Amino acid sequence: MVHTRRSRGRGLPPSCSPPPPTPSRGGAPLSPPLSPQKEVQQSLGRQLPGGASVMAKGGRKVAKPDAQRQEKHPCAPAWEFRAWLHGTLKEMAVFVARADRKIWITLILAAVAGILHWYHITTLFENDRRFSHLSTLEREMAFRTEMGLYYSYFKTIVEAPSFFSGVWMIMNDELTEYPLVINTLKRFHLYPEVVLASWYRMYTGAMNSTGIPTQKCWTVNRGEYLSPVQSCEGMGDPACFYVNVIFLLNGLMVSVFFLYGTYLSGNLFGGLLTVACFFFNHGESTRVMWTPPLRESFSYPFLVLQMLLLTYILRTQNVNRRSLIALSVSNVFFTLPWQFAQFVLLTQVASIFGIYILGYIDPRKLQKILHAHMASLAVCFVLMFGNSMLLTSYYAASLVVCTGILRISHCLKMHRKNVPLWAIEAMFCLFGTITLKSLMCLIFGITDDAHISNLLKAKLIGYRDFDTLMYTCAAEFDFMEKETPIRYMKTLLLPVVVVVFSVIVGKVFQCILLQKKVSERNEDLFNHGEIVYHALQLIFFTFLAVLIMRLKLFLTPHMCIMVSLICSKKLFGCVFSKIQPGKLVLAILAIMAYEGIANLQKQWSIVGEFSNLPQEQLLLWIKANTNQDAVFAGAMPTMASVKLSALRPIVNHPHYEDAALRARTKIIYSMYSRKPAKDVKKELVKMGVNYYILEESWCLKRPRPGCSMPEIWDVEDLANIGKVPLCNLMGKNSRPYFRTVFDNSVYKVLEVTT
Repeated sequence: MVHTRRSRGRGLPPSCSPPPPTPSRGGAPLSPPLSPQKEVQQSLGRQLPGGASVMAKGGRKVAKPDAQRQEKHPCAPAWEFRAWLHGTLKEMAVFVARADRKIWITLILAAVAGILHWYHITTLFENDRRFSHLSTLEREMAFRTEMGLYYSYFKTIVEAPSFFSGVWMIMNDELTEYPLVINTLKRFHLYPEVVLASWYRMYTGAMNSTGIPTQKCWTVNRGEYLSPVQSCEGMGDPACFYVNVIFLLNGLMVSVFFLYGTYLSGNLFGGLLTVACFFFNHGESTRVMWTPPLRESFSYPFLVLQMLLLTYILRTQNVNRRSLIALSVSNVFFTLPWQFAQFVLLTQVASIFGIYILGYIDPRKLQKILHAHMASLAVCFVLMFGNSMLLTSYYAASLVVCTGILRISHCLKMHRKNVPLWAIEAMFCLFGTITLKSLMCLIFGITDDAHISNLLKAKLIGYRDFDTLMYTCAAEFDFMEKETPIRYMKTLLLPVVVVVFSVIVGKVFQCILLQKKVSERNEDLFNHGEIVYHALQLIFFTFLAVLIMRLKLFLTPHMCIMVSLICSKKLFGCVFSKIQPGKLVLAILAIMAYEGIANLQKQWSIVGEFSNLPQEQLLLWIKANTNQDAVFAGAMPTMASVKLSALRPIVNHPHYEDAALRARTKIIYSMYSRKPAKDVKKELVKMGVNYYILEESWCLKRPRPGCSMPEIWDVEDLANIGKVPLCNLMGKNSRPYFRTVFDNSVYKVLEVTT
């Protein structure tokens, strides 16, 4: 009653008073009150650092009020939220008050790891291009290809009269795909730029109102033949603010890595090994220090958090609503910034369904996890203004199919004959997902992600067309380098992971095939679904990385997480009965450090200074000699810079995920084919192009046989095979269909004559 009076005293009407507690049979309380320490342990499921003590099976269950009781309290949702908030704050207070020394040591070490990584990537970035001493134009040029496109929208919001007017401008963009008006928030996953622009405007507004300077500016002498430029450093500079926030986020990611390794292994040494492996294999784990604005820089840190939450849910016996909400929220933060996130989550759903087939997860828990995924997908679909690639993705189809299998699993058990149930469920999951995805694309007429299927066909059966060659001829989309496994071997990463993976497979095999014999000997079965999930996820990440080298960013960090399990008593308890974990970890670290420190020294030795005088001349000429509404076409990386720095309309750009944009780019790149100049000009006029930026190096560049632009065109333009490429002809004489108006060592601007 005291609690009720307090609630009313805060302004709640009588109808919103909390419902009375539901008594158990006989009026006795449901369970005896728990001590604060027990409350923390039960809410967390397992204690940090490793969750060594599992929550008892007979944990306290709160009885749910029946429908009649809920009808008597129409404001119950508001009260439930307040009760949830009160309980959460109480648990946090108890946690802080009762936390033992191990927890504080874990948190301090995690913070140190994050600070070290932030300092490491910040230093590498500065050493590579001397970013602090570049002019505004040079910093924008340093953001090449997709990076420049994404940063241009941050710049638009920052320079707009108000934040909301800037958001309206990028939602009604007229520059990116002239003459179309597109909603870039729907197409390009730009919520990170929106959030960062709002923070920047709030930060500079607060600093300006208090008179605190936010940046320092000076004149930089660039040499005898270059004019001096003004350079500004500090959080008040938009580009510096942008990259600094990215580096802070990725520093925090390594803190989460430490907690992740510690929790999964049940040992502080596991977290130490995870972070050490990440640093020793840093060049294979991330490229944020070289390409900060790419989508993975914003998205991947939230995948690490999401997988940690999923590990907690898989390990915890009784999943509470807060854990599922946290999982769903982390899904949203992972999916919104990156178009590739859906494929990673597809592998996660497949891995979780795999442990369900193996019997390591309860169907009800799996259903709750799938519902959390569905909720996050629905939120992303709404926030992306109905982005069709989310609705018709393999990820969405897999969620529907897996949920359906869970609902009809009892029917499958009743009607199966000689086929094992796991085989039926796996078959339904695989073919059902492919069929449903194909039907959805057919019904809605969506072809935006058709290039993904074609890319897989190109990797597996050698399929070739213009779009797939544009991907596969790029180094980052090639197969994994043969040197990569060798580098893993030198740092001892691969051997340790192989040992851990082999032990997991052995225990799973023993648990499934020898279950009766084990039970007869009264031995404990291996019942740790979260560990089996990580093994299955490793298989999927390995498959992705082998097919597409760029996706090492998933494989290598996950291997670092798997290394932490070498400290797990669940896997290596018999070893630790003879050897102390600390001695084993020190021995492994000593061997790893020999090559790992050499890798770090190689990174620290990279010293350079960004300079791109030909492009600077091009952009300055465009700003000085063309109208504001002049329309440009050319190579995708250059178009991003033209839009960002010259603010001119462009007809194509580096975001290659849209079917219509791929068709536009193919027309633009016909300048590098063997087609007649007359035909190419005709198509450019149809698109409203005024100037074409020709890069003769694209005519000559040949990463490997069959990958020069004329050779790529030969795959589809069979009628003109053997002719001289048009780009070569334009380099010598652009008339009569074009007129050369600018020329330097790299770029040639061709005006489309009327």
